[in-house]
Amino acid sequence: MTTYEVDILHSSINFSIKHMMITKVNGVFNSFSAQIEAEQIESFKNSAIRFDLDVASVNTHDNSRDQHLISADFFNADRYPKITFIKKAVEGSCNSFKLFGDLTIKGITNPVVFDVVYTGHVTNPWNVDTYGFSCTTFINRKDFNLTYNAILEKGGFLIDENVQINVELQLNPI
Repeated sequence: MTTYEVDILHSSINFSIKHMMITKVNGVFNSFSAQIEAEQIESFKNSAIRFDLDVASVNTHDNSRDQHLISADFFNADRYPKITFIKKAVEGSCNSFKLFGDLTIKGITNPVVFDVVYTGHVTNPWNVDTYGFSCTTFINRKDFNLTYNAILEKGGFLIDENVQINVELQLNPI
């Protein structure tokens, strides 16, 4: 097994959610860590994967919204400072596969499935092997007790239940 590190400068954990039923709000978690070991990194074969996101690092480019997101109304970062993903299984081919795991938000753990695309391997200008992946999943935020909402005057809700999560990874062997 080889251990890999995430190239933080070239990786991101993003989310988007429909706002007022007409547009999407996008955000990122600026601080996260990962422990990744794999026999074959291209397909995550025989791998151990864990991600920890720092909840207080959420960034939607609106400071007041970010403060609301880390409050008890949403993530309650004081009590639950981390969001965690732990890999359980992988299925599929080496270029496109499914990554099954447990996602824990606010102390609640639910299974999720990421669609993963292996985007390639290059040797960077510093002679380090670099591997790329794009990962996507959808979750229902209510499954994690993220229930805050408001009813709009003309009907509908301020915030949708479904959240898209996109993870762009560059990995380097240690």
